[in-house]
Amino acid sequence: MSCKDKYLLAKLQSHLLKTGLLFSSFNFHTQLLFSSTRCVERNSLEPLNNYYKSLNTPNPLSFNVILSDFSRNGFALPALKTFSFMHTHGVHIDTYALCSSLTASSSVKDLIFGEQTHTHVIKSGWLSSVFVGSSLVDLYSKLLFIRAAALVFDEIPVKNTVCANALLSGYCDAKLWAEGFQLVRQMPLLSLAYDHFTLSAMLRACAGLPAIGMGKQVHAYLFRKDYNMENDVFLRSSLIEMYGKCGLVFQAWRVFSWAGIKQEEIRKRDIVLWTSMLGVYGRNGQFKEVIELFKVMLMEGIKPDKVAFLTVISACGHTGQSKLGIEYFESMRHEYNLDPGPEHCSCIIDLFCRADELDKAWKLICEMEKWDCGRSISMWGTLLRKSEDSGNLEMGRFAAQKALELDPNNGGIYIMLSNLYAKFGMWEDISQLRELMKEKKLEKNVGCSWIEVTNLTQK
Repeated sequence: MSCKDKYLLAKLQSHLLKTGLLFSSFNFHTQLLFSSTRCVERNSLEPLNNYYKSLNTPNPLSFNVILSDFSRNGFALPALKTFSFMHTHGVHIDTYALCSSLTASSSVKDLIFGEQTHTHVIKSGWLSSVFVGSSLVDLYSKLLFIRAAALVFDEIPVKNTVCANALLSGYCDAKLWAEGFQLVRQMPLLSLAYDHFTLSAMLRACAGLPAIGMGKQVHAYLFRKDYNMENDVFLRSSLIEMYGKCGLVFQAWRVFSWAGIKQEEIRKRDIVLWTSMLGVYGRNGQFKEVIELFKVMLMEGIKPDKVAFLTVISACGHTGQSKLGIEYFESMRHEYNLDPGPEHCSCIIDLFCRADELDKAWKLICEMEKWDCGRSISMWGTLLRKSEDSGNLEMGRFAAQKALELDPNNGGIYIMLSNLYAKFGMWEDISQLRELMKEKKLEKNVGCSWIEVTNLTQK
């Protein structure tokens, strides 16, 4: 059912109420509800109250179906409104309603509503349900309240792999790699089996540290268990990225090449694997290989996405092939109907700057408004850095001003601007910058890296 006129829908609802047809088919009235909510603004949810009152039933089944449909189809606010109506009007709230409302809370990042639901869970005793507990862990993990997620996980009396994966995902998002590994080691003690989500998260943690020893163990585990990786693109791409971030490019290439050895029509490498391998080459400075692999990808008929274009345009800048990079950039819009984002524009500006073509970089910045393409810190930082190298004071000042408008507390921009002033002997301006940095308590972050030595991760 599809309609954009809310007044016609209101007439239809009135007719169905008078004739008694509204409740003759629950599936039909659910479709009517969806059409009604699409006719009003998402923040204007008052019509839902009148609709629910017309149901005139304390049976939670009707509300659970509607609440679940809202949550699954991306209507988070109507889902939360439905849950609030159920609670206010005494409709019984069970595990289905709680799980759907917690999922909706996580999608709109509403911590307060989630905490209120958590309180109701504790009072009603539903924390004993592993499904409700998993939803709570998932909510806190997605909002990066990892300590709260871990506490809920510990309180669940009977755990399963799903709730462990939810907490593990939170650890990875928060870059708490050591805690993630500790949880993985505890899972066998809790009689929890590893699945593809667990293994993918482990590979992500191995790449984040990096911990190549643990990553190889995960790879070996997959072979021992005869895991069906040919149908799991996400897991294979995680393996490729893990080897790439650990600097083992050849091993990453072997995993990538293995994807199409047998039954190529079934195991055909898709865009996820191609972009993963392109990223491996790019991160390890093998920019010529990036360009060559991108050409092979086009020859095999794989349609590139924005990530692939970003990697190859950046590689063109590092190899001095500015003309080729511009061709790829223009083909995004003209051949593949992809709108370039700020990161693509930053790459092109970096490409122009590397070729000492500041005028073209400036022209591109002026044209970006026509494409509805936002400006990023990295773009202005690139222009500022090149202005420092070429001694262009006016352009450097302008770039620094625009960068600080986006991020006033970016210490790196102040440092680059100070270096630019030093080239012209502007010591008073440098002193003012230093005073301003002291007032804001800004410092340039010191670079560091992690490496695994004798099975220990060291900084």
